[in-house]
Amino acid sequence: MNALPACIRRLAADGRLYAVLSAAGFALKAIFVKLGYAAAPVDALGLLTLRMGMALPLFAWLVWLSRGEAAARPLSGRDALRVLALGAVGYYLSSLFDFYGLEYISAGLERMILYAYPTLVLVFQAVLLRAWPRAQTARAMAICYLGLGVAFAHDLAFAGERRALLVGSAWVFASAVTYAGYYIGMGSLMRRVGSMRLAGLAGAASSVFVLLHAALAGAPGALLALPASVWLYAGLMAVISTVLPVYWMALAIHRLGAAQAAAIGNLGPVLTVFAAWALLGEAVSLYQAFGLALVLFGVSRLKAAPA
Repeated sequence: MNALPACIRRLAADGRLYAVLSAAGFALKAIFVKLGYAAAPVDALGLLTLRMGMALPLFAWLVWLSRGEAAARPLSGRDALRVLALGAVGYYLSSLFDFYGLEYISAGLERMILYAYPTLVLVFQAVLLRAWPRAQTARAMAICYLGLGVAFAHDLAFAGERRALLVGSAWVFASAVTYAGYYIGMGSLMRRVGSMRLAGLAGAASSVFVLLHAALAGAPGALLALPASVWLYAGLMAVISTVLPVYWMALAIHRLGAAQAAAIGNLGPVLTVFAAWALLGEAVSLYQAFGLALVLFGVSRLKAAPA
C-alpha cells in the first residue's frame, strides 16, 4: 500500500476506490458472458454453472472474512430459511434469467434494463406497505422508463430479429424483478446477519442451487468438454464480477456509507456500455447514449428522493 501513489491511497482510505472497483467489476459481468458465448457453443445454464461453481469457495471466503462483524452470531432457523430463499431468488434465478437474456440482446441494453431494478424495489415496497410513492419519486421513475423506452425503441427499429430482442429484453426484465426481490430481502436481514456475511451465505446458497439445477439437467458432463477459453471467462466472471465486487462494496459502504457508495455505483451502466464498445465492438448510438443518460438521471433522483 505504501508503494502506491498518494492519491490512490487517499481514494482507498475513504472508500471511493473500492466503490469504483465494485462498479467496474459488476459492469464487466455482461462482457464476460458475451465473450463466453462467443468462445464456444455453451448455453446459459452451462456458463452460469461454471461461474457459480468457481465462486462457491470464494463466497465461503467472504463468510470467513465476516467473522468479526458485530452481527456474526449463530443464525436462527428462520434466518437460515430466509438466507436460502435469498439464494434462490438472487444469484440463482436472477442470474439465470440474465444469462438467458444475454443470449439475445447487447450488453449495453442488458445493463440499462437491469439497472432499472430500484424502480421495482419502490413498486414492491409500495405494494407491501400500501403507501404509494410521492410525486417526485414517480417523476423519477417515469424518467428512468422513458430512457429505457428510447434505447429499446432504437434497438427495435434496427434489430435484425425483433422477436429475439423482445425475448431477450423480457428475460433481463425478469432478472431485474427477481433482483429487486433479493434486494428487499437483503435489507430486512442485513442488520441481524451482517452485510458481508449475508452476501457470502446467500451467494453460497445460490451456488448450490445452480449446481443442483445443472446436475438434474445433466450439464456437468458437457462442461468438461468446453474449451479452456470458456472456463477462463467463467473464472474471471466468478472472481472479478461476482465475489470481489461484493467485497469491495462492503469496504466502500463501511468507509463511505451506503448512499455515497450507491451514488458511485451509477458508473456501472456507463462502464458496461464503454466496455461493450471497446471489447465486443457493440455500436453506441446517440439514442442509446441519451436513453442511458435518462436512466442514470432517473435512478439518481430515486436515490435522492424518499419513496
